[in-house]
Amino acid sequence: MKLSLDRNVVEFTPESTQETTQLETLWRVLIDCAGTSKSLTPIGEFIPAKQNLARFTIEGIPGGRTVMSETLATEENTYICTICNKYSKVNAGETVPLCCGLVMEAVD
Repeated sequence: MKLSLDRNVVEFTPESTQETTQLETLWRVLIDCAGTSKSLTPIGEFIPAKQNLARFTIEGIPGGRTVMSETLATEENTYICTICNKYSKVNAGETVPLCCGLVMEAVD
C-alpha cells in the first residue's frame, strides 16, 4: 500500500487486489452515509526501528473481548492492551488478561 501525505490529507493507494479489498472494507466501516462517520485514532507508538507497524482504533467500534491467559502476574500491576488501549488491574498470582488476541503488557 502506498501512502501519500499532503498537509492534512492522507492518501492510500492499494498496490494489489487484496489491498483494494481491505481498503474498501475499511472505507465501508468508517463511512456512514446516513449517519455519523467514524475516525481513526492512533494508539501506542510508531518507532520503525523498534517495530515497523502503526496501529489505530476505529472510533465507536468496541475493542476485543478480554479473556484470561495462562500467564501469572508476579506482582500487582496494571496491564494494557497495546491494540485497543484497554486497561486492567491484576494482583500478584492472578492470570494476566488476553485482549485483542495478545497477552496484555504490564505498565511500568
